[in-house]
Amino acid sequence: RPPRLPTCPCRYSWRWSPAATAPAPGSLSAAPCGTSAPSRARAQCPTSAMPSHKSFKTKKILAKKARQNRPLPHWIRMRSGNTIRYNAKRRHWRRTKLQI
Repeated sequence: RPPRLPTCPCRYSWRWSPAATAPAPGSLSAAPCGTSAPSRARAQCPTSAMPSHKSFKTKKILAKKARQNRPLPHWIRMRSGNTIRYNAKRRHWRRTKLQI
Protein backbone atom coordinates (compact mmCIF):
# COMPACT_ATOMS: atom_id res chain seq x y z
CA ARG A 1 0.00 0.00 0.00
CA PRO A 2 1.46 3.39 -0.94
CA PRO A 3 2.06 5.92 1.87
CA ARG A 4 -0.75 8.38 2.55
CA LEU A 5 -0.14 11.77 0.98
CA PRO A 6 -0.67 14.84 3.16
CA THR A 7 -3.84 16.73 2.40
CA CYS A 8 -3.64 20.25 1.12
CA PRO A 9 -4.50 23.05 3.61
CA CYS A 10 -6.45 24.97 0.97
CA ARG A 11 -8.99 22.11 1.06
CA TYR A 12 -9.92 23.05 4.60
CA SER A 13 -10.32 26.79 4.18
CA TRP A 14 -12.19 27.21 7.48
CA ARG A 15 -9.11 26.02 9.43
CA TRP A 16 -6.59 28.14 7.58
CA SER A 17 -5.59 31.46 9.09
CA PRO A 18 -3.25 33.87 7.32
CA ALA A 19 0.05 34.60 9.03
CA ALA A 20 0.90 38.13 10.12
CA THR A 21 3.81 38.14 7.69
CA ALA A 22 4.15 36.50 4.31
CA PRO A 23 5.60 32.98 4.47
CA ALA A 24 9.22 32.55 3.53
CA PRO A 25 9.89 30.83 0.20
CA GLY A 26 10.11 27.08 0.67
CA SER A 27 8.42 27.14 4.08
CA LEU A 28 5.73 24.65 5.04
CA SER A 29 3.16 27.31 5.89
CA ALA A 30 2.20 27.75 2.25
CA ALA A 31 -0.13 25.23 0.64
CA PRO A 32 1.56 22.39 -1.29
CA CYS A 33 -0.49 23.19 -4.36
CA GLY A 34 1.18 26.59 -4.67
CA THR A 35 -1.69 28.75 -3.42
CA SER A 36 -0.89 30.95 -0.44
CA ALA A 37 -4.50 31.70 0.49
CA PRO A 38 -7.50 29.39 0.88
CA SER A 39 -9.37 28.88 -2.33
CA ARG A 40 -12.88 27.61 -2.93
CA ALA A 41 -12.03 26.55 -6.47
CA ARG A 42 -10.89 22.94 -6.17
CA ALA A 43 -9.46 22.99 -9.68
CA GLN A 44 -6.51 25.07 -8.45
CA CYS A 45 -5.43 22.38 -5.98
CA PRO A 46 -4.24 19.18 -7.70
CA THR A 47 -3.89 17.30 -4.39
CA SER A 48 -7.57 17.54 -3.46
CA ALA A 49 -9.29 17.30 -6.84
CA MET A 50 -10.48 13.96 -8.18
CA PRO A 51 -11.06 13.58 -11.89
CA SER A 52 -14.66 13.37 -12.97
CA HIS A 53 -13.76 10.66 -15.50
CA LYS A 54 -12.60 7.68 -13.50
CA SER A 55 -10.75 4.76 -14.98
CA PHE A 56 -12.56 1.44 -15.10
CA LYS A 57 -10.19 -0.03 -12.50
CA THR A 58 -10.95 2.78 -10.03
CA LYS A 59 -14.67 2.50 -10.69
CA LYS A 60 -14.58 -1.26 -10.07
CA ILE A 61 -12.76 -0.77 -6.76
CA LEU A 62 -15.25 1.90 -5.65
CA ALA A 63 -18.18 -0.37 -6.58
CA LYS A 64 -16.75 -3.25 -4.54
CA LYS A 65 -16.19 -1.00 -1.52
CA ALA A 66 -19.76 0.27 -1.82
CA ARG A 67 -21.07 -3.31 -1.81
CA GLN A 68 -18.96 -4.22 1.23
CA ASN A 69 -20.15 -1.18 3.15
CA ARG A 70 -23.54 -2.43 4.28
CA PRO A 71 -25.06 -3.65 7.55
CA LEU A 72 -25.09 -7.30 8.53
CA PRO A 73 -27.97 -9.36 7.09
CA HIS A 74 -30.42 -10.55 9.75
CA TRP A 75 -30.20 -14.17 8.68
CA ILE A 76 -26.51 -14.20 9.64
CA ARG A 77 -27.43 -13.00 13.13
CA MET A 78 -29.93 -15.83 13.39
CA ARG A 79 -27.50 -18.41 11.96
CA SER A 80 -24.69 -17.47 14.35
CA GLY A 81 -26.94 -17.33 17.40
CA ASN A 82 -26.46 -13.55 17.72
CA THR A 83 -22.71 -13.88 18.33
CA ILE A 84 -22.04 -11.72 15.23
CA ARG A 85 -24.02 -8.56 15.90
CA TYR A 86 -22.66 -5.93 13.53
CA ASN A 87 -20.33 -5.44 10.58
CA ALA A 88 -16.97 -4.67 12.18
CA LYS A 89 -15.52 -3.46 8.85
CA ARG A 90 -18.20 -0.85 8.21
CA ARG A 91 -16.75 2.40 6.84
CA HIS A 92 -18.10 5.93 7.11
CA TRP A 93 -17.44 8.13 4.09
CA ARG A 94 -16.22 11.07 6.16
CA ARG A 95 -14.27 9.36 8.93
CA THR A 96 -12.26 6.78 6.99
CA LYS A 97 -11.06 7.46 3.47
CA LEU A 98 -10.18 4.83 0.88
CA GLN A 99 -6.55 4.63 -0.14
CA ILE A 100 -7.18 4.85 -3.91
